[in-house]
Amino acid sequence: MTDEEAIGAVIDEMYAMISGPKGPRDWSRQARCFHPQARQMRTGVDDRGRPWMKIMSLEEYRVDTAPYFEANDFYEVEIERRIDVFGNVAQVRSVYEARRAPDDAAPERRGINMIHLYRQAPDNEGPGGGWRIVSMIWDNERPGVGVQGVSV
Repeated sequence: MTDEEAIGAVIDEMYAMISGPKGPRDWSRQARCFHPQARQMRTGVDDRGRPWMKIMSLEEYRVDTAPYFEANDFYEVEIERRIDVFGNVAQVRSVYEARRAPDDAAPERRGINMIHLYRQAPDNEGPGGGWRIVSMIWDNERPGVGVQGVSV
C-alpha cells in the first residue's frame, strides 16, 4: 500500500466513524485513525464576526458531539482530498459536505478539514498501518468564506 493509499484509508475511517443514522457511534474506532494524544479543533465566528476555536482531546470530542449524534442523522461526505507527504508527516486537505442522508440533493453545510498525520511504527491495527491523525482543524462555509476550487 502506498502512503497516499494508507492515509486515504485513515481519512475514510474517520469519516465512517462519525457518519451514520442517529444513535451512538462506535468510539472504539478512534484508535484506528487517531493518535491517543490527538487534538481536534473546531473553529467559527461569533455573532459579532470574531473568530473562535474550541480545542478538544479525543475524549472531549466524544463528550461534545455524542448528544448531537444520538439525536440526529449525520453524514459527513468527503468531496475532495489533497494529500502531501514528507517523510513521517502528512497533511490532508479534505473538503466535506454534511448531510442528513448520504444521498441528500443539497448539503446542510460544507467545509474543510485540515488534517495532520504522523507515521508511527506500524502496528498493523487500523486501516492505514502506522499512519495516525495527530491534529485536525476545521471550519464551515459561511457568507464571505467559501470552499474555493471545489466543483460540486
